[in-house]
Amino acid sequence: MTAAIHHGGVAIGAFIDSPTGDHQTSGNNISEVSNVSSLIGFVFSFPGMDPTPDGPRTLHISHMLAVLPEYRNLGIGFGLKRAQWQMVRSQGIDRIIWTFDPLLSRNAYLNIARLGGVCSTYRINYYGEMRDRLNAGLPSDRFEVDWWDNSRRVTTRLSKTPRPTLDLAHFLAGGVEIILKSSLSKDGNPVPQLHDNYKELTNTEPPPKMFLLEIPSDFQTLREKDSSLALDWRMKTRSCCQTLFRSGYLVTDLIHLVDAGEERFERSFYVLSYGESTF
Repeated sequence: MTAAIHHGGVAIGAFIDSPTGDHQTSGNNISEVSNVSSLIGFVFSFPGMDPTPDGPRTLHISHMLAVLPEYRNLGIGFGLKRAQWQMVRSQGIDRIIWTFDPLLSRNAYLNIARLGGVCSTYRINYYGEMRDRLNAGLPSDRFEVDWWDNSRRVTTRLSKTPRPTLDLAHFLAGGVEIILKSSLSKDGNPVPQLHDNYKELTNTEPPPKMFLLEIPSDFQTLREKDSSLALDWRMKTRSCCQTLFRSGYLVTDLIHLVDAGEERFERSFYVLSYGESTF
């Protein structure tokens, strides 16, 4: 990391001041309480080269982003990415990329909905077999996110003015088809169901402007409860995304619903739009 930082890499930490030591009275002596800064999150990225028909083009690769569990949902990850965005833009680089598991809705919401990233690249088993607690037993498939840091899309998402949000009802009212959706099993787990005519839908002319693709709202809990069902989600999501990406679609948003419908369970949907002009 030190070598990368000295050659265009970016490492940014989020810190919190916390008291240390005991404040005790012993006779006339009072021990002092001092403050120390503790690291609670960080982001790390480094420059790279993207081969293009016109020759190599510089980009920035965001390799790591983490926040301690007790400090999540406080906007720290968003703040770290925003600081990274500012530093990379100052280097004159207009594209940042990173990967994440497409079935993790919390990460998808940050990367796509809040930060304004887009995705049209699906990496199959990107890291090979992984044995850690979060990945063991499943192919390490990943979305590769493109973050065009000078685009109006990204600058708007990072501004202090909130954007209007659309929920599932808006898309359904506009005739947008759900190409992969879930239904609850008897034991309460979401089961993936492909649209009956999903292959025909992706080959129609002119192409539909949008599709919706559902993912589990809590994939890690689902994986721990039912590994075979988790694998089913992995393979169906892979098939749909590869088909749609080849047809010219890209992920442009994520809808997250809490207590959705009569079944009253959380749901998350990717929005896939046709053509790069959509973002």
